Amino acid sequence: MRKFLVVLDESRECLNAMRFAAMRAAHTGGGVEVLAVIPPEEFNHWIGVGDIMREEARERIQVHYEVFAKWMRDKQGVEPELVIREGVPVTEIMAQVHDDPEIGVLVLGAGTDKKGPGPLVTQLSKNSGSLPIPITIVPGDLSKERLEAIT
Repeated sequence: MRKFLVVLDESRECLNAMRFAAMRAAHTGGGVEVLAVIPPEEFNHWIGVGDIMREEARERIQVHYEVFAKWMRDKQGVEPELVIREGVPVTEIMAQVHDDPEIGVLVLGAGTDKKGPGPLVTQLSKNSGSLPIPITIVPGDLSKERLEAIT
């Protein structure tokens, strides 16, 4: 089964990337793998404090993921899977793509502010020539109706 890999983070554009991945998976008989990356700088504390912070980050990710997962199940009939990695986001995304041969497309949401499309889109598009799969970049301000029409 071909899976759409989508990154779960705190950005606004994450919503459209999730929608796009779920709709494409539903229309093509694929799956959705949701990747959340916990950056290493969050845990540069004493070991005990770092462990507590790591567990709290995982709990926040799980709660955030469940919102998207419920929508995917209820509205699109897709059962997503969650993968949590720790490290530098771009490095961990690349590692996940290489570690899971069922991933067929990386879906990223592009930011709409003056800073540009966002750090993940910027960095991963620079590396796109070395990826074994295509990247789909979903505009952050694309309407839900337009997303439905193009998926």
